[in-house]
Amino acid sequence: MSERLFGIHGAALELRSHRMGLLTSNIANAATPGYRARDIDFAAALDARMGGASRNDAISAATRYRVPTMPSLDGNTVELANEQLAFSENAVAYSASLEFLNGRVNTVTRALKGE
Repeated sequence: MSERLFGIHGAALELRSHRMGLLTSNIANAATPGYRARDIDFAAALDARMGGASRNDAISAATRYRVPTMPSLDGNTVELANEQLAFSENAVAYSASLEFLNGRVNTVTRALKGE
């Protein structure tokens, strides 16, 4: 029922939340030698999730290590500017999905109240 009611936004919110955690981890480990930055191929994860895969299976299948533009000498693959940009873009998309879900919940609430 929630898939019919909320469409892809419920799954998108879950995936964007997990991606936010990965990007935050990348930023926090920007100075850690040997740390390999990870990210989610969001489109692949969402396709898998909407295809019936569990949240964890969709995330596992779509998680990738980043390939750095300029490799560092200590083996760290975090490029801080790229991570910050990805974090900002993901935050905007997360907020958009959350606003859509809030609108749907408000609509259903008003319908139940008979407004």
